[in-house]
Amino acid sequence: MKTQAPVINIKPYQTDEEHAKNAAPENSASASAKPNKAPAADIAGERIQKVLARGGVGSRREVERWITEGRLLINGNKVQLGDHLKTGDILQLNGRHLKWEVFGVQPTRVLIYHKPTGEVVTRNDPQGRKVIFSQLPKILKGRWIAVGRLDINTQGLLLVTNNGELANRLMHPSSEIDREYAVRILGEVTADNIAQLKKGIELEDGIAKFEDIQFNGGEGANSWYHVTVTEGRNRLVRRLWEALEFQVSRLMRVRYGPIFLPDGLGAGQCYELNAKELDDLLTFVKLPLERFQSTATPRVPQNKPRENKPRENNDPFARKAKGAPDRRSHEKQKRKPGPPRSRGR
Repeated sequence: MKTQAPVINIKPYQTDEEHAKNAAPENSASASAKPNKAPAADIAGERIQKVLARGGVGSRREVERWITEGRLLINGNKVQLGDHLKTGDILQLNGRHLKWEVFGVQPTRVLIYHKPTGEVVTRNDPQGRKVIFSQLPKILKGRWIAVGRLDINTQGLLLVTNNGELANRLMHPSSEIDREYAVRILGEVTADNIAQLKKGIELEDGIAKFEDIQFNGGEGANSWYHVTVTEGRNRLVRRLWEALEFQVSRLMRVRYGPIFLPDGLGAGQCYELNAKELDDLLTFVKLPLERFQSTATPRVPQNKPRENKPRENNDPFARKAKGAPDRRSHEKQKRKPGPPRSRGR
């Protein structure tokens, strides 16, 4: 399936020693000077846009808009573009105090969470349904931020990070990062249907389409397809199929940009990207690499591991999850009809 996203770890990874050896002299001098700038930054403070974007409150552009609209106050005064936050400052957004101190610089962490059906992507649910944030490992500083959403009846890959700037870049419409779903359709899908779905269909919120559609097995009235979209609109995959009067009986996200759902990661479990995978993801969204000393827990699936069982049918929900993050370029792989593809090694 065509995609513009690189695969995690397709490029050789450099150790700190190799990076220092191969770097230009001026870059080395600049890098070695970074730790000495921290105290000065603490005294002068950080720009409000940067702090709030890192904490996932909003993108830098959104925060700038809030500033011009007078919605942000610092120590009781309206914030001006260019203002900095310093220790002890009191920040308010729309009259509510923000505990901005917890958004301090910290190592970026990214989790791949296999969201099961029945869970909602929110911090608090008035209906008392299970929320995904109560299933994640505890974080000592800052907070987890979900990269986009999956509705309650959709399962699969959900990225979660403590870096708001990273989350914003992964979600922003201008990035056009593709998402791949395995979807089971009730009804006979014709070539004309597929052509129409790829050309575009008028929905209530505008024209939408699938970037690619591949048949992936099935018999009788139930057929599996893998579809790709580059938008994060609410229930977009379901609405596109339903616009042609097809019923979506199962839906699972198996890839977000360069990241696949790891092999053996059961519903309700999570996997944390290691340093190499995190570097590739930061490079993908054009953010600088980090060289923090890792304080994260070991990168192993959380919760109780599932026992692998033989596959009995073509249902990807009945087999182990696909993908790795895969280190092979999926751009070069030919997609063939049949059971959902395995990304494992």
